[in-house]
Amino acid sequence: MLVLVIALSMLLTACAGNNNKPSENNGGAATNGGETTTPQEFRFTLASEPPSLDPALMTDAQSSIVAAGLYEGLTRLNANGEPENAIAEEITASEDGKTYTIKLRDDVKWSNGESVTAHDFEYAWKRALNPETASEYAYMLYYIENAEKYNTGGGTVDEVGVKATNDYTLEVKLYTPAPYFPSLISHYTYLPVNKGAVDGKPEWASEKETIVSNGPFLLKEWAHEDKLVLEKNPDYYNASAVKFDKVTISLINDTNTVYNLYDTDKIDWIGAQAGSVPTDRTPQLVEEGKATITSVASVYYYLFNNNKAPFNNAKIRKAFAMSVDRQSLIDNVAKANQQPAFGLVPPSIAGAGGKNFRELYPDTDYFKEDVEEAKKLLAEGLAESNLTALPEITLLYNTDDGHKAIAEAIVDMWRKNLGVEVKLANQEWGTFLESRKAGQFDIARSGWGADINHPINFTYDLIHSKSGNNDGKYSNPKVDELLNNSLVAASPEESIKMMAEAEKIAFAEDMGALPLYYYTTVTMLKDGFKNVGSDYAGHIDWVFGSKE
Repeated sequence: MLVLVIALSMLLTACAGNNNKPSENNGGAATNGGETTTPQEFRFTLASEPPSLDPALMTDAQSSIVAAGLYEGLTRLNANGEPENAIAEEITASEDGKTYTIKLRDDVKWSNGESVTAHDFEYAWKRALNPETASEYAYMLYYIENAEKYNTGGGTVDEVGVKATNDYTLEVKLYTPAPYFPSLISHYTYLPVNKGAVDGKPEWASEKETIVSNGPFLLKEWAHEDKLVLEKNPDYYNASAVKFDKVTISLINDTNTVYNLYDTDKIDWIGAQAGSVPTDRTPQLVEEGKATITSVASVYYYLFNNNKAPFNNAKIRKAFAMSVDRQSLIDNVAKANQQPAFGLVPPSIAGAGGKNFRELYPDTDYFKEDVEEAKKLLAEGLAESNLTALPEITLLYNTDDGHKAIAEAIVDMWRKNLGVEVKLANQEWGTFLESRKAGQFDIARSGWGADINHPINFTYDLIHSKSGNNDGKYSNPKVDELLNNSLVAASPEESIKMMAEAEKIAFAEDMGALPLYYYTTVTMLKDGFKNVGSDYAGHIDWVFGSKE
């Protein structure tokens, strides 16, 4: 399962420091050149409760959006996906590129007043790798020497290649050169945690009273299933860069309610995983210039349960995928200029030789929408499975008006095109994630946004049989072999070619999942706000915003 090792090193570059130091504003009414400034508040919504605010256990956008304000890592990605130094003051690679020495700032504090040290990073990374922690994203650390061995029960924690050599120096030993390392350590799995607050306290990140954080904001209120309130952290080392004094995040999954809050000036933002513009309003709002559509590096797709009849048969999976009219779905339901998807890698993801992945390897020849062929494949698949009719099938989605409308439209297509009845079921976000992870579904909604700008993030992560994010349990040894070999290919061109071959097999031959469209995000922002928007992956970038 060693992932993101050789292939990424061919394309990604090291980070540049963030030396911006705007004038200080530590919260409340402040002075700026003798003038009193009004406290700044920013308000937005999330569709559901963050399932976890523990960096080792986070897996979703809702949690990461909140965590972006609460925690600070060694680096941060800016809105363009480029790494900038945060707690790391200096990052130095050895001549062979396999050892990184990181000098930390000495002025960073935890919310309990303790200093943030290199020991906190060593503890946090080894905790994420500890099998007992059961971190789904532990594999993101596998490029560290002996990390996979320890995480899979074959080694000891002392063998893992990360060590605090003193309070403010972290040494990391890798299996292979990785110049993309500064990008990867921005991911929330690499965030530090405070050992005293965490050790022996599994629920430490579930209430505001017990969370110990180190970021630009402090969690001041967490009314579960209602709202979270964050306030500026006056002890944040770069407090002058933080302009919002208060951030209120309301938990609302009804898109019409979200829009009404925006329309009545009760929230300031909609979009990029933080609220959704109602699809029936989108065209008019865009035409009026009140909403903006932006393409992002994310894909919307459905999972088949590959281990459960009838979707353990490839022909039945193909029948369901080929009988969906994606453009009609976009034009009549999603309504945000999305692009039909026949694979998983979005058009904006980088390829090789200065070209995007889809320029090199279009997905339009993976399969075609063809109702008559779909009917034929369905009949053949039923015969191969010794079935005279399909068993009861349920499509599971997380509670959201947009997901509901899409599910209803697709179920209607299956009814009209295949003569198949599919039931609908929805669950609250946290429960939905648990059900999907446990394989308790027939078909389930899914979406994936880029962690880094590379196709391996959409191939290995989603279709390799051993990936923790392959919830449909798709498996093909040839796909695994291609993806494994892509990590050690002799050139970036060869590496990218192997990933493309793996993706094509997964859909042209196996239809391991059901791709629908490549995301756009529809955003709305009140006048007067600056440096708030969608990042390249389609998540709200809000932490260092401001209000005039």
